[in-house]
Amino acid sequence: MNRLTLPLIAAAGLALSACASLAPYGAQMGPGGQGYAEQRIESNRYRVTYSGVGAPGPVADYALLRAAELTTAQGYDWFEVTQRWIDGRPDSAGGMRPSVGVSYGSGRSSGRYGSYSSSGVGVGVGLNFSGPSPTSTTLEVVMGNGPRPDRPHAYDARGVQDNLRR
Repeated sequence: MNRLTLPLIAAAGLALSACASLAPYGAQMGPGGQGYAEQRIESNRYRVTYSGVGAPGPVADYALLRAAELTTAQGYDWFEVTQRWIDGRPDSAGGMRPSVGVSYGSGRSSGRYGSYSSSGVGVGVGLNFSGPSPTSTTLEVVMGNGPRPDRPHAYDARGVQDNLRR
């Protein structure tokens, strides 16, 4: 391996990971695309999905933001997440991930000049260059008016919008 091989591999991995990233916040433009989609279940109950590429955290934030926008657009003050589904790996952001492997072996052999035994330890280091992978968050929310309930998954819709649009 010459001196340029490793830098070229690293540059190629970074270039590939830059190709797939979370698109700007917005509606999903087609099946399999990035963005939000919602489905009305009852007058005050919706299923909101945000599909993206990369780390699950920003995708989950966008799902909460869409639920908050939908809540105020429907004339409600707060929403409560009653169910949540996250599809994607925790390391969906991609990037370079090193790996190390250690092995041990021993053996006995005989040949023309006699027999001998050998043993050894091997250590290998590998690099995995993977780009961001698809991830999505789906929330089922119930909307309401008046004071926000004192429950852990109940959110003030305007407060979520103020905090997540920064």
